[in-house]
Amino acid sequence: MVQARIYRPAKSAMQSGKARNNQWVLEFSPQGPGFIDPIMGWRGSEDTLHQVRLTFQTLEETLAYAKKMNLAVQIDPAHSRRVRPKSYADNFRYDKVR
Repeated sequence: MVQARIYRPAKSAMQSGKARNNQWVLEFSPQGPGFIDPIMGWRGSEDTLHQVRLTFQTLEETLAYAKKMNLAVQIDPAHSRRVRPKSYADNFRYDKVR
């Protein structure tokens, strides 16, 4: 049975908005060991399935696809965003430690 991982990706450090953060991703685990190419030194593999990355709108759609394709899945919990409210005036406090 093919192993797959389902998760909701976290926002990258280069993003300021929340676009495309509400999608769920299904990635396949590598099925066999990789090898090192003796001439170029690149890492290779006979398994191309681990290159596939599928995105879905909801977790239910992702689980339905995994069940339809008979995949063993591991579900990682979604990352939650912590908002730390602070005032702009806090940047100019007289007791601010430098």
